[in-house]
Amino acid sequence: MGRYRFRRAHLGTLAGALTLAVCARVGVEAAVERAPASPASRPSAPSPSSPSSSPTGSPGSSPDGSGPSPAPSASIGKAEGTLQVLTFQGHVEYGGATSSADWVSPFEKLTGCRISRLDRVRTSEEMADKLRGASYDVVSPSPDLAGRLVAEGEVVPLDTGLLQFYKDIPRRLRESPATRGGDGEGRVYGVPFLWGVNQVMYEGAEPEGPDALYRTERAAIRNTPLGIADAALALRETQPALGIKDPFQLTAAQLDAAEKLLAEKNGPQRIYWQSSLDVIQAFATGEVRLAQALPYHLDLFRRAGRPVKEMKAKAMTGWVDSWMVGADAPSPNCAYKWLNWVSSADTQRAAAAWTGLAPANQKACDGDARRLCEIYHVRDDRWLRRVLFAVRPTKDCGGLGGECTDYPEWEKGWKSLVK
Repeated sequence: MGRYRFRRAHLGTLAGALTLAVCARVGVEAAVERAPASPASRPSAPSPSSPSSSPTGSPGSSPDGSGPSPAPSASIGKAEGTLQVLTFQGHVEYGGATSSADWVSPFEKLTGCRISRLDRVRTSEEMADKLRGASYDVVSPSPDLAGRLVAEGEVVPLDTGLLQFYKDIPRRLRESPATRGGDGEGRVYGVPFLWGVNQVMYEGAEPEGPDALYRTERAAIRNTPLGIADAALALRETQPALGIKDPFQLTAAQLDAAEKLLAEKNGPQRIYWQSSLDVIQAFATGEVRLAQALPYHLDLFRRAGRPVKEMKAKAMTGWVDSWMVGADAPSPNCAYKWLNWVSSADTQRAAAAWTGLAPANQKACDGDARRLCEIYHVRDDRWLRRVLFAVRPTKDCGGLGGECTDYPEWEKGWKSLVK
């Protein structure tokens, strides 16, 4: 999510070597053995769709009621032979880090689609650069980039009738604005893969007010322009006169107010973190007293015996990582086979355990992913309704009309904070 998005090295390494090195000095060696995510076991193969004809034709209605499809749902065509993949580090493992983490080889064996190119990047900027220089069959952009790809026609609408496990993903995630087009027709462009939420963790007495994170110098905040939305969410409670409704769609005045809140205590003691190790180290050593973190981070400290808590919040921001098909995909049939593979419970279970994020497919919530599903409240619809999932800010306020600020304005404001 955002400019320097937290891109997960696998959590077997994070919970082991990194946490041991950082947290042992403060008495949390036990976190290594009790960390919730260990290297994932190899996923078993889900049943493939029967190849028949390519997904082409005129627009139709998706059989699961999830929105219009760009084609009648026949079946996926014959595999073209190769697949080119662009994703973030940690999202796709091929056995390079450990032979037990490999959900590439089973896919190739099952489908006959060989992954001829697997490019993995750390940030949205790196991904955007890759997309300018090559065509990929499938890509998993963060919400800020996904919105641009949809708007500029660089990805295509999906026929959800060809997606075998799409119905196993909760509607709340399927309807995340980052997976839909902004044309009002409800076309589906992305298949949810993994998701996360932003929380504020602390020790001791609970800080006062929803804007406490920004009213202290010793704080750790995620380094992303979309972090402005978190400040706007705090202002929605503390300054209701601003009229903030959607923290990801802000007028110029609302954006200015959020940037001023962020800048109020900005200084050398504030940490803008880019990796999981950054925030763990800053909090474990007492360098900061408040930290914007993920549920995995809180769980890691709690399992180590640290009395870490999360601030109570009426709403939280989050994001959904989704898979999309490139407009110039050389192998569209293999691309659909990949979408089925990564939306299966087995693959998502492995990916969640590897990254420390929640699986979109709730049927993945057992085995290695059970603990993660618990800390992300995956099966708690009431809790999930509190999460406002990220979308790329646009001038037309997300297609609802009005005059809002667009993402480049957010990037400019963020760069003035993080120098």
